[in-house]
Amino acid sequence: MYPKRGVDFISKNPPNFHQVLKKDEIHESRFCSIKVEIFSDVVEQIKKDIWEDKEYKEILKQLEICESVSDYSLETQAKVLLSKDRVVIPNNSAVQLDILQKDHDSLLDGHPGQEKTLTLINRNFYWDGMNQIIKDYVSSCQKCSRNKNIHHKKFGFIKPLQIPSGP
Repeated sequence: MYPKRGVDFISKNPPNFHQVLKKDEIHESRFCSIKVEIFSDVVEQIKKDIWEDKEYKEILKQLEICESVSDYSLETQAKVLLSKDRVVIPNNSAVQLDILQKDHDSLLDGHPGQEKTLTLINRNFYWDGMNQIIKDYVSSCQKCSRNKNIHHKKFGFIKPLQIPSGP
């Protein structure tokens, strides 16, 4: 409670969540969903693309000779390049778009915005210029721009212009 203002509306009228969802409306299938992170064909595509990228090809060769490369390691089982425990995606790869679409446009938690999409992808993947590519992708998303909150003043009323008395 604030001293002079009294109690706000939500404190006076707490929402009754039991009325929002009735027992017959709650089904397990509504809350069960599986989000597949990455498929085996995508992993194969990453392996193929990483060897075609000039920059990463040199790093992979050094790692195979057992030379240490700062911030990079080779995952022995899947044979993918890691940067700080994140899978490295080669530049100009179609896999980047696949990952963006799966994490941003998914039905489970789709269209979370720029920062959350960046955080989601940054947990598992890395590529050069990742921040800018994700921001460009999310800012060009039509669903996000339609559902975005408006942060400006309401537009004023249109007033008719006066008719001039002469030329």
